Amino acid sequence: MVATKDGSTEPRRRFVVGITGASGSVYGIRLCEALLAADICIHLVITEAGWRVLKEEMGWETAKRQQTLELKFGDALTSGALTYHPNADIGASIASGSFITEGMVVIPCSMGTLSSIAHGASNNLLTRAADVMLKERRNLLLVPRETPLHAIHLENMLKLAQLGVGIIPAMPAFYYHPQSLDEMVDFLVGKVLDSMSVNHNLYRRWGAHHDGQ
Repeated sequence: MVATKDGSTEPRRRFVVGITGASGSVYGIRLCEALLAADICIHLVITEAGWRVLKEEMGWETAKRQQTLELKFGDALTSGALTYHPNADIGASIASGSFITEGMVVIPCSMGTLSSIAHGASNNLLTRAADVMLKERRNLLLVPRETPLHAIHLENMLKLAQLGVGIIPAMPAFYYHPQSLDEMVDFLVGKVLDSMSVNHNLYRRWGAHHDGQ
């Protein structure tokens, strides 16, 4: 619960975050950090390929997954701010439309997962949770990371966009003169947070230098 200005309380905001086996797992982890900093609850799902990429790209120890998450997110797991769901747990809370969330982000999103979502193939918890977002008309954002793209990739993204899914490709910008890889990661994560209506200051917005910000 979160205290409001009038002293009452309201439920904390709650989102599902999915991490798949596309390159760019740092985006998903950075998004989780930013959401926790904003006092937003996370329900996290990581595919088997997603765990493989976390090991390859970020050096995570993936043999003992719960312990690895505890080392990374600390009190967030014990306090319930972050809940981890194994991808095989098709009976988890987020598999049901009766479990209320504001939306879901798949970051990064592999082309295989994107295809499954586009065709309603709910063959694991992550794709089932995404299907819930579609049927319940909730905010679903996908961050695809693949290049080059062929026609099937583009057709699947168009199909999802026509259903109201937000497609946010993992593309960096340079107008703000990033000085590090972390700044480039923060820019992309900031764009995702914008689409989630979450306030942040992860990157300097265009025109801010003219406004004295």
